[in-house]
Amino acid sequence: MTAMMSMQELKDLKLNELTEAARGWGEVSKRAYQSRKRVDGDVVPKLTDVTKGMATTSAAFRLGRLSRNYQYIHTECGLLQVSLDGLAEELAVPQRNLLNALAEAQALGFTVHPDGSVSYPAAGDEVDGQQPQGDTVRRADGLFGRMATDVSALANPNPNAAKAQHIADAIGSALVEAQTIDGEYAAAVRRLKAEQGLDVTENSWADVSKDAQAVHGAADDVFKDDIPTGGSPAERKAWWDGLSEEDRIAYMAAYPDTVGNLDGIPSLARDEANRTYLPQLMGKLADQGDEASMTKLAGLQGIQDKLNTATQPPMLLLGIGDEGNGRAIVAFGNPDTSKNVSAYVPGLGTKLDAEFAGGTVKRAFDTAKGAQEIDPSSASIVWLGYDAPQDIDVMSEGDAQRGAPAYNSFMEGLSTTNTLGDDAHITAIGHSYGSLTVGQATQMQPGGIPGVDDIILVGSPGVGVDKATDLGVDPGHVFVGAADNDVVTKLPSKDEGKATGGGAVLGGILGTVTGGPVGTVTGAISGGLAGYGIGESFDRGHDDIYFGKDPASEAFGATRFRVDPGPELVDVKFPEFWETRPDLNAHSNYFTPEKDQISANNIAAIVAGEPGKIIPEARR
Repeated sequence: MTAMMSMQELKDLKLNELTEAARGWGEVSKRAYQSRKRVDGDVVPKLTDVTKGMATTSAAFRLGRLSRNYQYIHTECGLLQVSLDGLAEELAVPQRNLLNALAEAQALGFTVHPDGSVSYPAAGDEVDGQQPQGDTVRRADGLFGRMATDVSALANPNPNAAKAQHIADAIGSALVEAQTIDGEYAAAVRRLKAEQGLDVTENSWADVSKDAQAVHGAADDVFKDDIPTGGSPAERKAWWDGLSEEDRIAYMAAYPDTVGNLDGIPSLARDEANRTYLPQLMGKLADQGDEASMTKLAGLQGIQDKLNTATQPPMLLLGIGDEGNGRAIVAFGNPDTSKNVSAYVPGLGTKLDAEFAGGTVKRAFDTAKGAQEIDPSSASIVWLGYDAPQDIDVMSEGDAQRGAPAYNSFMEGLSTTNTLGDDAHITAIGHSYGSLTVGQATQMQPGGIPGVDDIILVGSPGVGVDKATDLGVDPGHVFVGAADNDVVTKLPSKDEGKATGGGAVLGGILGTVTGGPVGTVTGAISGGLAGYGIGESFDRGHDDIYFGKDPASEAFGATRFRVDPGPELVDVKFPEFWETRPDLNAHSNYFTPEKDQISANNIAAIVAGEPGKIIPEARR
């Protein structure tokens, strides 16, 4: 409505008709959702399994387009359902207030006029020989206006004056509230239109993202408040388990971003919600068009491409978001039904970009494949649920401390949704700076990381504690991989760095990795490493590194497993000396069988619950 809602319109409003309309749109949304599941989960796999060739490829492409159309219908009709349900629920309050005010006026013998004004009869003790006269009052505009009318009514010798003013104020407030609600929902619903013959494109999903924002602005108080976002993973799971199928489908249509990122929601439901949200988020980022958005879009596009390609173990999308440097949680294998589950935290330089989708995600895949060769009931996850430092910020613990609570929540969620309960075997993995995040997570609450049985630390610059016994699990369940040529595992401690130029080593190396001048690196390496021995006065055991005791050291007390030493840091070539750049691949090969089969096998054995199969290595 554009004009002011009249008293009669609000009084006669049939809210059940809005609810029925919502139910109808919800049924359309549900059918589209079910049709999409049939296409994606039944028709396409059978088609591609049975036949090959150009005709099959063409048919699969058309079926993919049909699936996207169903997804669009599911989302838009779901948003309409939420809008109409929310409108009905919110309008019920002012309508009830209006009806109560009208009933009170009738009981007192007052007359309510179509414009909401209220007439009251003469009453009260005589004043100067006359009974106080009746009058007509209405709700005044503005706070001060209403205060003035209230004072006037209270001063009136006619006792009906104050009662009538109270009723007029209630009627006016109900009309204003109803008009505000109607305006908010009308703006949202007006967006939910599609041109005839619409082809669902990236631009379409950008519009869907805006549609969702509009609906959320109107309906969040009604629907999103029901989602236990502030609850524990167990409370969230109980909420989800208690929903009907229709309610689950509706929440996935209207709030896929919330459902998909909520720890405690079953993994298959999170995967469905995030697949629903993915094109919306991609459309939003494409519409924004700035450099940071396009970087995240490239990462999401890479994830989308992988989702479109069948893998074994199957890929599940457990979280996505555009906050900070981007968020993505990808699993291979179902974490809810697998006996062995690992969650790997990546480190320095990791963000949601094309490299994440192409490289970091593969590490989780390789770990899952390796673990399943030992125990088929295994799943592996890469968890980018925090902002990892991108360059020299590795020297700060802040990012790890901020990411640790989110990691703990995720791990608690894994324990909550795993159907094996206490029989599940869960491993926390931290690589590079991610090992510090894992270390910080162990310090957030008594008992360490919720549900975790084993901890793997690879390429670690330290974890913020000095002994394996401080990580919340038995030290025999803390495993460390440290390549001999991985400079990150040998970064000097902060005290040593100040005295020996170790900070120059770190800065020079990382500066080159991120595009810095080569001369800085060669000078830093030669000068910094030459002075490293001076630091013996600070660390006689040579087991202190940047964020505490070296996890691979004897003093730390973890189990070290063998890894390939990796390429040497600097292989100076003459006469091309000035073109020499440090080789940091020793820091990146731990998960990749093609580059370090020994390390990959050891990680897989631990994840699969068979640590006796690892090849140990002497501590430093």
